Amino acid sequence: MQTIISLITIFFFANSCQNSSGTQKEKQDSISTFIKNGQDSTPDVIQLKPYQNISFEKKEVLLAAPGTKSVIFNASGTKLYAMNLEGMSVYEFEQANRKISREFKFTPTKGTGWDYNKSRPIASFQEKPVEACFSHGDSILWVSLHNADGIVPIWVNDFSKNNAVTTADQKTKPVTVIYPQTNQKDSFRVPLIETGKTPKVIARTADSKYLLVSNWHSRNTSILEMNSATSPYGKVISTIPVSAIPRGLAVDDVHGKSYIAIMGGSSIVRVDNKTWKADSTLQVWSSPRHIVMDTSGHLFVSYNSLGTIACLDANTGKQLFTAKTHAQPRTIVLSKNHKFIFVTCYSSDFVDVYKINADNFEKVASLPCPGHPVGVDVFEDDNKLEAWVCSYSNGAINVYTFKKK
Repeated sequence: MQTIISLITIFFFANSCQNSSGTQKEKQDSISTFIKNGQDSTPDVIQLKPYQNISFEKKEVLLAAPGTKSVIFNASGTKLYAMNLEGMSVYEFEQANRKISREFKFTPTKGTGWDYNKSRPIASFQEKPVEACFSHGDSILWVSLHNADGIVPIWVNDFSKNNAVTTADQKTKPVTVIYPQTNQKDSFRVPLIETGKTPKVIARTADSKYLLVSNWHSRNTSILEMNSATSPYGKVISTIPVSAIPRGLAVDDVHGKSYIAIMGGSSIVRVDNKTWKADSTLQVWSSPRHIVMDTSGHLFVSYNSLGTIACLDANTGKQLFTAKTHAQPRTIVLSKNHKFIFVTCYSSDFVDVYKINADNFEKVASLPCPGHPVGVDVFEDDNKLEAWVCSYSNGAINVYTFKKK
């Protein structure tokens, strides 16, 4: 129990929901950590030991599934969930022993996919997990399905709530839960909530009232109002059109704003979280793919085609400083104290790590990562930081361990 409590941590701002949100101010050189109570509103507060530097210690390679697209830790850091796009499943890993404890397997049905190299539709399957987000105290895992035009909510612990019934008005998806090394299986149906064509990143507000979904080929972002008491647990209440392909999302709960990275263009759209309408457009460099936010009003952006990351002023969009990365930076994630940023560089097969100073990025490490790394999330305790990175083409998860100093 002591180990579990020492690991529990969430961010203050949402990062494609890899970072859960909160509204308290960050204390100088400390990390506020929380015990989830199922409501995301009245957590107990503990603290991890402050640190200023990290040094790389070792790398481990875990077997995942083909085409793993993204990874996300629960708030306690005890479990990591891997979205296996080509494997059409979600793997649940135990952080402590590195083993797969459960596989949430979708039943494939025919659909239309997209060939990103040749820019044309192709025959595929609907049930291909892309990204994910937790809500309601890590009770519900929301998963975007690449070719199903929507997302599904999975209650990961209380299967009795995975009780969707197919009707004329409600589509559903069957899921089988496989427990490795045993004959045990569970099965249920989850509701499909239609958002738009090719849904990608999912993010939420701190209070688990609203969910945001960026829809690649629909060129819009869906806003859902969540209700954990009644299936399908979410309803689209607004759709925000954008000028080109959207991807990354970040939520600023303190100022009531959200940000949409327009990967198909050169801008970031700012949204008013009261009206759920765009209120301004920040002009940035070309192809912003992923965005995350810290507690001091800074946005961090990966520019996929430019091989660059940047720190921006979220108010004005002004670029404060940048750094070159290896080719095709994809997912980025901040350390829990927001002093370090981890960048997966897809085509170059590297993970780049930088310390975030007041006016620059200081490179800490460039680590080889075969198989086209794409998704990353971090686990921390008082002594170490682990970056869990999924590689798309070789079905591996690479765990990079850093010592805190």
